[in-house]
Amino acid sequence: MNYPIGIQSFEKIIGDGYVYVDKTALIAKLIGSGEVYFMSRPRRLGKSLLISTLENIFLGRRELFAGLGIDSMPFEWVEHPVLHLDFNGSEYVKEGVLETRIDKQLCSWEARYGLQPRKGLDFGSRFIDVIEAAHAQTGRRVVVLIDEYDKPILDVIGTEDYKINFQGRRVTLEERHRDILGAFYSVLKATDRHLRFVFITGVTKFSQVSVFSCLNQLNDISRDAAFDSLCGITIDELDRYFAKPIADMASTWQCSPQELRQRLIDNYDGYHFSESDCAIINPYNLLCALQKGKISDFWFNTGTPAYLIRLLKSSGDDLMSLTGRYYSPNLFEDYRATAQRPLPMIYQSGYLTIKDYRRDRDTYLLDYPNDEVRRGFLSLVADEYMKKEVGATQNMAQTAVDML
Repeated sequence: MNYPIGIQSFEKIIGDGYVYVDKTALIAKLIGSGEVYFMSRPRRLGKSLLISTLENIFLGRRELFAGLGIDSMPFEWVEHPVLHLDFNGSEYVKEGVLETRIDKQLCSWEARYGLQPRKGLDFGSRFIDVIEAAHAQTGRRVVVLIDEYDKPILDVIGTEDYKINFQGRRVTLEERHRDILGAFYSVLKATDRHLRFVFITGVTKFSQVSVFSCLNQLNDISRDAAFDSLCGITIDELDRYFAKPIADMASTWQCSPQELRQRLIDNYDGYHFSESDCAIINPYNLLCALQKGKISDFWFNTGTPAYLIRLLKSSGDDLMSLTGRYYSPNLFEDYRATAQRPLPMIYQSGYLTIKDYRRDRDTYLLDYPNDEVRRGFLSLVADEYMKKEVGATQNMAQTAVDML
């Protein structure tokens, strides 16, 4: 079995014979239920593959979906103009990187539809021109897919000391990025009549960015039970697609397939995104474990995001006390990037997840999703604690020297 580790292209997975966990019937339901969506999920849970799948569906490439769930459904295979913007692949910690990335993408779209790049025009106006031209030239309403919309903001959270000059005032790079993205995304409301479908993904939901304040028709399905399994792998899918490789790995480990299956679940399962009992396995971890024949902290070892490290360092909270407690949803889903409120970022980044729901109080129990995250998070907290202790000891020693 070929495992698509690090491959986010749907056409490559299908064309090169990699294992694909079929989500297309659920995707067809999503498309038939609305037109403008947002979904937040932690990193490496399959957001980019979902975007790629949607792109190929709306490009009308039915041949890629032969034998999959959507192929047997009454779905209208029509080619639409697709504008796909992916903010992965760049680090936005320096002034001008975001502007260059958006300008490059706009130039590509403008060339596609025969528009002259108007460098003096703001990004939003150019985006409107592209959408209108795509609709007019193809006769089909436009599909807009935005992957990791929040990365330019996440990259600069907690860097308040770094300020730039903008229109006669000093602003943080985070503030500048918010302004740029807010104006850019707000175009989606102004061009509503030209749009067939919009899907936006990210790790967090930034309430201050205009995509949420302006798009009142935006359907946030991040905690919608009907679409819990849109990204990631369910227990049923684990048994349906991976029974043989689990049995093969169990033979090497000299244990039963049931025992190995449970170890995989304990280490990599446990994500819940609503009050339903649908548990999600991290696909990156599972595929790495089956390919390498071992259980390790694959997801955590890919690196803790820098923004989370900065928040943890500056937070005055006892982070250990955040786990195993019930919270009102507004305390962990409406994120504002401050060290005084790290809980929403910790939850949305995947280090905590929903474990129970009290309907009578509308509160959710948050805890570690699985053993891998528990080990990694505890080691992260311990490391930061040791650094603080060493720093405090050094300060005390210096004070003693000064007193002498």
